[in-house]
Amino acid sequence: MTVSSPRTCGAGIGQQNRALLEELHRHARGAFDVAEASRILGVAHDEAGQLLVYLARRGWLSRVRRGLYVTVPLDARRSGEWVEDPWVVAHRLFSPCYVGGWSACEHWDLTEQAFRTLLVVTARRVRHRDEEIQGIPFHLTVRDSAALFGTVSVWRGQNKVAVSNPSRTVIDVLDDPRLGGGIRTVVDVVGEYMRSEHRDDGQLVSYGDRLGNWTVFKRLGYLLEHTGEDDARLIDACLARRSSGLAKLDPSVEDPGRIVRRWGLRVNVALGPPGGGW
Repeated sequence: MTVSSPRTCGAGIGQQNRALLEELHRHARGAFDVAEASRILGVAHDEAGQLLVYLARRGWLSRVRRGLYVTVPLDARRSGEWVEDPWVVAHRLFSPCYVGGWSACEHWDLTEQAFRTLLVVTARRVRHRDEEIQGIPFHLTVRDSAALFGTVSVWRGQNKVAVSNPSRTVIDVLDDPRLGGGIRTVVDVVGEYMRSEHRDDGQLVSYGDRLGNWTVFKRLGYLLEHTGEDDARLIDACLARRSSGLAKLDPSVEDPGRIVRRWGLRVNVALGPPGGGW
């Protein structure tokens, strides 16, 4: 394949290159790299790389990051400003992964807070936990691949992307309140979950068991009692799964807090008066 001169056809792209670009539009799903372009176009790896650089420089493709591209809609007014759906970018860059934490809370309407940063749980080794891609901030948290359970696939345009289901989302933010934006936000998330159609106590306990961090049950049980949630069965399930030792209600807060021995928790964040509801 030889990259054609842009002067051989109108609109700044030659006929041969336009045909190749249309193939990418037709078959690429979300962000793609040189290897995928080579497969789609049936050309050598080096030739595909040359073509992608050529098309990106002229605005027909958008460069997500080094070696990764997305097609630009043909009717986009200013191709250089085109930004791919960050969920799709996350799926392409960090799979196996899922959208989780506060981003999943937003997706399932478990919080009214808006978070600009997309939170991604991945089994890939990453250099940086915080990245900015196409102007969108990403926060990455790494887990073993065996911990990537409790997800559902949702359509984002023509692409399926995994997101933690509501029960797994709650377990994740109880496991690490930072993933929910801090324990005060987590309190609201758990409350929304308990009142919602998503509530599934059996699934919640099962996911907590599978994750294996018993502090999840300490935090959940304490929050249920503190807010006056009258659910003896779920509270008993939490009590039965308490581990020895003390854990912080919010590990990101330095204040040691008071000790609640019933739950083995240092309550280091003020949550309002007991029995005040969610």
